[in-house]
Amino acid sequence: MSRTISTEEAIGILVTSYTSSEINQEVINELAALSKKDNNSTYKKKKHAGFLNQCLVLTRRSFVNMFRDLGYYWLRLGIYIALAISLATVFNDLDKSYGSIQDRGSFLMFVFSFLTFMTIGGFPSYVEDMKVFERERLNGHYGVSAYVIGNTVSSLPYLLMVSLIPGAIAYYPSGLQKGYEHFLYFICALFSCLMLVESLMMIVASIVPHFLMGIITGAGIQGIMMLAGGFFRLPNDLPNPFWRYPMFYIAFHRYAFQGSYKNEFKGLKFDRDDGSLNYISGDEILRTKWHVDMSYSKWVDLGVLLAMIVLYRLLFLIIIKTTEKLKPFVLSLMLVSPRKNIQVLENTRATPLHVEIV
Repeated sequence: MSRTISTEEAIGILVTSYTSSEINQEVINELAALSKKDNNSTYKKKKHAGFLNQCLVLTRRSFVNMFRDLGYYWLRLGIYIALAISLATVFNDLDKSYGSIQDRGSFLMFVFSFLTFMTIGGFPSYVEDMKVFERERLNGHYGVSAYVIGNTVSSLPYLLMVSLIPGAIAYYPSGLQKGYEHFLYFICALFSCLMLVESLMMIVASIVPHFLMGIITGAGIQGIMMLAGGFFRLPNDLPNPFWRYPMFYIAFHRYAFQGSYKNEFKGLKFDRDDGSLNYISGDEILRTKWHVDMSYSKWVDLGVLLAMIVLYRLLFLIIIKTTEKLKPFVLSLMLVSPRKNIQVLENTRATPLHVEIV
C-alpha cells in the first residue's frame, strides 16, 4: 500500500541520496583539484596598453575610419568645393568701391557662418563613433582621455584639407586682400571655426545621441550664435540682456567675424559714397561700419578661437566622464520595481506548501 510523503521528507531523501552518490564525490574531487591549481599557479595580471600606445592606436584607427566613411569628410569636401566655386563667381574680382565694403563683409560672413554650419552634416558619424566607444569602454580597453585625444588628432588632417582647398578656391578669385599673411590667417580662422563646430557637435552627440534631435539641437545652438556674432545686428546695436551680455562674447562667430574683418580691411582704402576724391581708410570702416574693437590685433581673435577649441574638447571629456559615472546610477533607478509581498500558507496536514504572491 503506497504512502503519501510530505514535501520536507521528499527534500530530505533527495539530499541524502545526492550526498552519498558518486556524482557528489566527483564534484568534490574536481573542486579540490581546481583549488589546488589556483593555489600553486601564479597568475599574471592582464596589463592594458600604455596611454601613449592607446592614443596612437586610436588615432590610426579613427583616421582610417574617417577615410573610409564618405559622409565624414569627403562628401563635405565636395559640397565645400561647389560652394567655394559659387562664392568665387558671385563675388568675383571685388574692387575698392564703396559698395565693395558690404560685399567683402558678406563674403566673410558666409564663409564663417554657413560653411562652418554645414559641419553638422557629420553628426551621424559622430554618434556612431560614440556608440563604438561606449561598447569598448565597457570592456575596459582604453580610457576616455585616450579616446578624445585620438579623435582630435585624427581629424586634424581632414579639417585642414576641407579648409585649405575650398578656402583657396574662394579666396583668390574674389579679389580679397593679397598677401601670404592674409591668406594664411583666413585659412587658420576657417580651420579653427570648423574644428570648433565639430567639437560642439561632439558635445551634443554625447548628450543627445539621437540623429535627428542632435542635428536640430546643434543647428539651434549655432543659429543663436550667428545672431549674436555681430553681422546681422551690429555689436553696438545688440540688446544688452542676453544678446550683448553674455552671448556676444560666448559666440565664436564674434571672434571669427572681427578677426577676419581686421585681416581684410586693415591697410586698404576705399572710395567714399559721396563721390569725393578723398578715400576712406580700412581702420575707419572697421570702427564705424562694423563696430570692431580695435584695441587688440586679429591674432588675439585667432588665439581666442584656438582657446575655445581646447575648452570645448575639455568640456566634451568632462561630459563623457560624468555620463560614465552617472549612467549606472540612472539605470539602477529605472530598473527598480515595486516589492512583492510573499505570504506562505502551510497546511497542518503536511501537504505540499502553497505560495501566494500578492
